[in-house]
Amino acid sequence: MNNQYVKYAAAIAAGMAVIALGDRLLGAKIEVFYGMTTFTLAWTLDVFLVPFISGLAVSAVVRSRMGKWLSFLPPLFVRSLSYLYMYLYVYNDGKDFFYHLNVFYWGLCVILSMEAANIGGLLGDVLTGAYGTRPKAKSALAKEMD
Repeated sequence: MNNQYVKYAAAIAAGMAVIALGDRLLGAKIEVFYGMTTFTLAWTLDVFLVPFISGLAVSAVVRSRMGKWLSFLPPLFVRSLSYLYMYLYVYNDGKDFFYHLNVFYWGLCVILSMEAANIGGLLGDVLTGAYGTRPKAKSALAKEMD
């Protein structure tokens, strides 16, 4: 197995752990819409700050230019698993499931989380030096002078 794929999988797992821990600590369920009372400080931190930190963690593990691309995946996986968990176990009361959880609202929250994680991944790439300058090849004139 390619060692690079193991590093990518570890980075995605680290990002998912950051998001799951943030969800647990904040206690906000962004998948559930309660009206205007949904948008609290905990909800805002869970949608924007936690995925941003996750993107930083993914870039710190990968330490290459792939961090900004892999940072999209942890919010998508965690939010999808959370939505599936609520579908199977929490709101299984015989009513229409989409009465409780609207897929259009969920999609918007996932996109917001993925974009915040991408910003964190891009900043993490910059901070880890993935976009640093590389030594340029010597020109033919410089080679002759050596």
